Amino acid sequence: MHRSILALAFTALSLGAAHAQQAPILEIVWPPEGAVIELGGDADQTIGVVVKSNFSLVQAGLCGDNAECGHIHMKIDPEGDSCNIPGRAYNSMNSDFGGDLIKARFGHCPSPTGTHVIGILLADQDHNPILIDGKPITALVMVTTKSVK
Repeated sequence: MHRSILALAFTALSLGAAHAQQAPILEIVWPPEGAVIELGGDADQTIGVVVKSNFSLVQAGLCGDNAECGHIHMKIDPEGDSCNIPGRAYNSMNSDFGGDLIKARFGHCPSPTGTHVIGILLADQDHNPILIDGKPITALVMVTTKSVK
């Protein structure tokens, strides 16, 4: 259920789509499904989300002609836009630096604490979703966040 909602939400991010040669693998390594996480003490109440992919996750624009290269777009509670950065179609992405760490900014959510879904999407260097059989490559985990003590 959440996967189809995530796909629809992220598809709106682009006008086109990239097609991969190798079947992409994308997963959220941390936090694990069902984790209870203390929010960061910064203004954005940030937690780090660690991802894993068989694609090179690099800064946008640096993939050249490598079809197995891209970056991650992330949404918190991807069935809507309430946790997005104001004026943006996402909560975070790693297109500025690449790598396997993305900042989840729960401070943009109307209620930062509670149960949330973290959704990620694999995008090409031009921010288009990478598709396999017409479907974007996504991963989801449900977590519960709590305030810093």
